[in-house]
Amino acid sequence: MKLSRVAPELRGPLLRSPEVPVHRPWALRLTRRLMEDLDARHLPGVTMELPEEAAPGVRVYRPDDKHSDGALVWIHGGGLVMGRAVQDDPLCNATARRLGITVVSAEYRMAPEDPYPAALDDCHAAWTWLQDNAASLGVDPARVAIGGQSAGGGLTASLVQRLHDEGGTQPVGQWLLCPMLDDRTAARRDLDRVRHRIWNNEVNRFGWRSYLGTDPGAATVPRYAVPARREDLSGLPPAWIGVGDIDLFHNESREYAHRLRDAGVDTTFHLEPGAPHGFDSWGAETSVARDYLDRARTWLEKALARELDGS
Repeated sequence: MKLSRVAPELRGPLLRSPEVPVHRPWALRLTRRLMEDLDARHLPGVTMELPEEAAPGVRVYRPDDKHSDGALVWIHGGGLVMGRAVQDDPLCNATARRLGITVVSAEYRMAPEDPYPAALDDCHAAWTWLQDNAASLGVDPARVAIGGQSAGGGLTASLVQRLHDEGGTQPVGQWLLCPMLDDRTAARRDLDRVRHRIWNNEVNRFGWRSYLGTDPGAATVPRYAVPARREDLSGLPPAWIGVGDIDLFHNESREYAHRLRDAGVDTTFHLEPGAPHGFDSWGAETSVARDYLDRARTWLEKALARELDGS
């Protein structure tokens, strides 16, 4: 994909962001090793805790100026094969501080060593831990949203589907940032030629194959493994879906937003011009990313206040 298609402000940060071929064993090992060395990064006004009684790696961000009993369960990205909760310290800190809410960031097992349903089970455990400990955290258990980026966005969509079917307390919103929703995208070999920036279809295919334990695009997949495969989307919580127009996940994100709306789900779809995958992370200092996240957090604040239609 030509650099000229990228928004001008994002071109510099993009060129400084290496594209790692994580479908190659050496690159995946290296990427994971580097992520193990990530240091916690905090903003003033937020306390981060690692509660011993929670699942390993779960991080809790509590703002000094807490003015809401709402909360967010956050799920990090990494193509289902890499990533750690610590990588999203900046986003979780900023969200907790700006909205005055508690944020619980889930850690989950990686494929291919731990394929489906390991990651989803771990995210479900983080939701359950927050629900069970809502009183001590000063959280209203009925005022919790779930959000995630990339693979974390896909896991968010899967988790809200599973929670819907289980019954009980439901999330008030699903906050999906460039979500990885549909394995059938990876099965399209014609997309390999496009060479999408940051996350292309070759590594996407590796991620889905690792998670599903079979080639993507199979006739059937396990329930909740691929959120876009669910036929009935009615009754799910309100959704915010944001993606760049040159992101590999653009088409599947738009299609999922249309299907949610058709099913009667209050859905906001935001398309960012000239934005490759994950620009809000590697281009976080740009006005493009700041404005995008400002829109997303404004929606999340309304969802937690139950100011959205149908919530």
